[in-house]
Amino acid sequence: MHSSNPSKPPVLIAGAGIGGLAAALALLRRGLDVEVYEQADQLREVGAGVQISPNGSRVLADLGVLDAVRASSCETEGKEIRLWNTGQTWKLFDLGAEAVRRFGFSYFTAYRVDLHNALVDGVRALKPDAIRLGARCAGFEQDRDGVTLQLESGATARGSALIGADGIHSMTRTRLFGSDRATFADMMAWRAVIPMERVPQHLRRPVGTNWVGPGGHVIHYPLRRGELMNFVGYLERTGWVAESWNVQGTTEECAADFKGWHDDVQALIRAIDAPFKWGIVRRPPLDAWTEGRVTLLGDACHAMFPLLAQGANVAMEDGVVLARCLERDDDVAAALQRYERARHERAYRIVAGSTENINRFHNRALADPVEGPAFIDREWGTSKVQARYDWIFEYDAATVPLDDEASA
Repeated sequence: MHSSNPSKPPVLIAGAGIGGLAAALALLRRGLDVEVYEQADQLREVGAGVQISPNGSRVLADLGVLDAVRASSCETEGKEIRLWNTGQTWKLFDLGAEAVRRFGFSYFTAYRVDLHNALVDGVRALKPDAIRLGARCAGFEQDRDGVTLQLESGATARGSALIGADGIHSMTRTRLFGSDRATFADMMAWRAVIPMERVPQHLRRPVGTNWVGPGGHVIHYPLRRGELMNFVGYLERTGWVAESWNVQGTTEECAADFKGWHDDVQALIRAIDAPFKWGIVRRPPLDAWTEGRVTLLGDACHAMFPLLAQGANVAMEDGVVLARCLERDDDVAAALQRYERARHERAYRIVAGSTENINRFHNRALADPVEGPAFIDREWGTSKVQARYDWIFEYDAATVPLDDEASA
């Protein structure tokens, strides 16, 4: 990998989340200069868990931060499905050594803050001043020679390209394609991170557990070398009355929302200090992500429901493919079009898979004591699980052919 070349105009990135930082690090490691503009005054990620599947591990290896992230993570031995009220358990698939054997890379769970910090450190190791904080992006203009990013402060920045990695409420997307606002998706989530000493002993396992039930589901898995337990409980809801998309709730509210669920779920809820409730939002898909020297990345262009554990992985994949395209092609607009063509079908196929899981995880048949287990047997059979996941895990963003390479 190369150091950046400051003689060329930098690639401008709006947003210093996981996707934006992955793109910045991938570009820097390929010799391209970058500047990242982040509206927050401090770099902080929400304290929650993230699942890194083998496709994500490959990206982190390409970015040079895999060991740093794994050092503070938990290797996952497997995943399982449990029935919401009885606790009946089905093994979904083995991971650990089996994931390495089948896919070449491990599956692990990480504290989102630790993943974010590793990416920040990687970027700053190559360019200490790459990330500009307190820099809210307000607009942009492009011409045949470059892009001018306008900041809310009145300052401007000039670059060869602009990458909108500014999330589901993306300013870049709105300026490119209009104001199709994110809307409430009739689903909310309770989120918390629990000190492991408060978790019942029999639940302290390096396993990702997914409780499925009528109208909702619960996911929990360990974080930070087993020091923490990540808890997320999803429920279908109509209307969202909070002023913010996330707001602090109480354990009593959360327990009431999961009334009737197995005592293992209730025990986890009782161990929470102060859960947060989040409104899950959706945006319609885009036919195109790119216009000239400006393109989108991650949630800005393919936000998905958090039901396939791929949001962070897919955003990081975007970053590596984008960097590969810009590295090999001096025609920036052509490179961005190549990036979009390389990513569009895969990203939206994963978006569709996350949407399909709503009916799978929340199916009303799960309320029936006979049909519920039969439904799980059908939907989580080995062949169906492999068909849903193997193609995701096998992907390598660092080597996947780009369009003209595929035809060569």
